[in-house]
Amino acid sequence: MSPIYINLMMAFIFSLLGTLLFRSHLMSTLLCLEGMMLSLFIMVTSSALNTQSMITYVIPITMLVFGACEAAIGLALLVMISNTYGTDYVQNLNLLQC
Repeated sequence: MSPIYINLMMAFIFSLLGTLLFRSHLMSTLLCLEGMMLSLFIMVTSSALNTQSMITYVIPITMLVFGACEAAIGLALLVMISNTYGTDYVQNLNLLQC
């Protein structure tokens, strides 16, 4: 396994740990999710370039589309929550209210 893949796997693991440990702010959780998507995108793109198959070129583009949609929905939720509650603390959100 090359050092690039090891670094990308470590970046994914650190982003996952950041998502699990720093759950107090919604913004930090969204940034960790974006770090996970970025490391996955780079890993899939580099493996698709190594296989030299035409069908594998679709997978990174699909991941990029899902990452962009995830970022847009996350930012929309962040703006809505910060306008409604005035802060992005996850503990202040009561998800049982209508």
